[in-house]
Amino acid sequence: MHLFKIIALLTLAGLATSCTTTGGVRQSAGPETVANEKALAFPPPGGPAIVNVIERRHKDDVEQTISLATSSSVAGQNFLKIQFLGVSGGNPGLGSTPYKAVGENAIARELAAAIPGVRLARSATFVQNTYGPFGYASAQSRSGDTCLYAWQQIRAGRATQAQLQNFSMVQIRLRLCDARASERQLLNTVYGYSIAGGFRNEALNPYGAVQGADAVLARPGDPVYPDMSGYRSNATPIGYEAAPPAVRTVIVRREAATSPQTLPAAVLPQAIGPRVPLPGEQYGQGQTNAVPMPTTTTGLAQPTATQTYSTIVPSPDCIGAVANTACMK
Repeated sequence: MHLFKIIALLTLAGLATSCTTTGGVRQSAGPETVANEKALAFPPPGGPAIVNVIERRHKDDVEQTISLATSSSVAGQNFLKIQFLGVSGGNPGLGSTPYKAVGENAIARELAAAIPGVRLARSATFVQNTYGPFGYASAQSRSGDTCLYAWQQIRAGRATQAQLQNFSMVQIRLRLCDARASERQLLNTVYGYSIAGGFRNEALNPYGAVQGADAVLARPGDPVYPDMSGYRSNATPIGYEAAPPAVRTVIVRREAATSPQTLPAAVLPQAIGPRVPLPGEQYGQGQTNAVPMPTTTTGLAQPTATQTYSTIVPSPDCIGAVANTACMK
């Protein structure tokens, strides 16, 4: 009898508790959008602008996919992905992700997924930026757009269990396609991006010890000269700014308006002696010729003067006549 009473009381208590329970929705710990200022990596000045930032967290691991402005006909979105991974190294208290090196097959799958339809060729040239070596692949799409995919793993180095340091790494992936930029301009973004984050635990330091100043500084016997071309003579400019669409310049050649060519007047020598009459003129008509005075030996012209004389042309009847009084007049 008492047992039945106890069961009844417990049932009534359970019903009362269920009636007072309020409902609610709890958001799962999944990806969330954060402000652009909270990005853990930034493209260089002049590089592609940040569109939005999606963040995923798992214990000590943080992953951000930073979407970048895209100007391309290739399917997909430009992005800068960064992962902060606390590598366990066999010690569960230091990290949550086992260390994994970058593999060839994994990169091939990433290339196919990030830039579909474009056959990227991996570069065999050794390159490195401020954070260390990196690899990249590039190609041009059928429409002429330039695409680049870069990957980088930042790790301070290997450490033993007794050292309890450098148990972390940073993974970087960068996808860029642009219709008006060259491969070199896209590659400048890999050289110029900056990381704006790190682990609070000093043991999870992916960057290693801070390097000291150059040994030649302030040391006698080692002169340091200014470099007029920048910090390094072969420095690569950071960032890229897509060039504006090409403008065709049409050059119109117009014929210059030419005036009728004026021929110089013929310079005729000054006649010396009597003037021969033109046809139609009367024979014996007096003509007056003006003969300029010669210049002096000093090159100065004498005062202008003219000499007037009369010329008589004989009649044909008088040619050959001897002592003819009429012809002498």
